[in-house]
Amino acid sequence: MKLVIVNYGAGNIQSIKFAFKRLGYEAVLSDKAEEIKAADRVIFPGVGEASSAMNKLKASGLDKIIPELKQPVLGICLGMQLMCHTSEEGNTKGLGIFDTDVVRFTNSVKVPQIGWNQITNLKSALFKDVIEKDHIYLVHSYYAPICEETIAVTDYELAYSSALQKDNFYGVQFHPEKSSKVGARILKNFLALQ
Repeated sequence: MKLVIVNYGAGNIQSIKFAFKRLGYEAVLSDKAEEIKAADRVIFPGVGEASSAMNKLKASGLDKIIPELKQPVLGICLGMQLMCHTSEEGNTKGLGIFDTDVVRFTNSVKVPQIGWNQITNLKSALFKDVIEKDHIYLVHSYYAPICEETIAVTDYELAYSSALQKDNFYGVQFHPEKSSKVGARILKNFLALQ
């Protein structure tokens, strides 16, 4: 199976590569359209600030490639947020794959949310053998509200989408590569998607 991690200078690539290696798969880092299109699975990571990350995607033309992909695609953290319509962070226009907008937590909670929290309302093959209220690792100040495409929920100040799905596109707000056995199971499930 050919796994490609989208390389646009805004990801914690090594920990994702190691996570797949522990599962017995070698992930390739690429910013080449043809290589990304030819992959069996595509991982769209993201760490950092939305507007500068989106500018990097546009500069390389990847903003046009990603929404057209037909194989399973997994957006992680900022990657998931960039797959939404817009983000309040930097007033950023996203890729428009998921039909929701990303907003900031209010000042009534500590921002960013850093650490372990639970996932509930699991609604996808991505969460096969994952138990309700299992713990996942998060680092974020912005979130996607609950919408029709929500496939998992986390509560922090309010209930929000910790995972989204539309067709072949999946997004997780948490870091599966840092979420221990639960994260490994989710990545394994992603590889097994039909």
